[in-house]
Amino acid sequence: MINLAELGRVFIVCGKTDTRRVIDSLAYIVKKRFNLDPFSGCVFLFCVSRRDRFKALYWDGQGFWLLYK
Repeated sequence: MINLAELGRVFIVCGKTDTRRVIDSLAYIVKKRFNLDPFSGCVFLFCVSRRDRFKALYWDGQGFWLLYK
């Protein structure tokens, strides 16, 4: 379970993100486009093309969480 009190920084990735993107391609965007470490424990929020949904990428130390709302 994700403890929200322990989360670090939250980064919001502006622009549309394809909903078909999976963990590897989202982590690649974080690393190459923004020069940030996807394994840092920060939360990265991506707005999908319909703009009414989000994908979140989070590393908890053991693996990635990919949340879609």
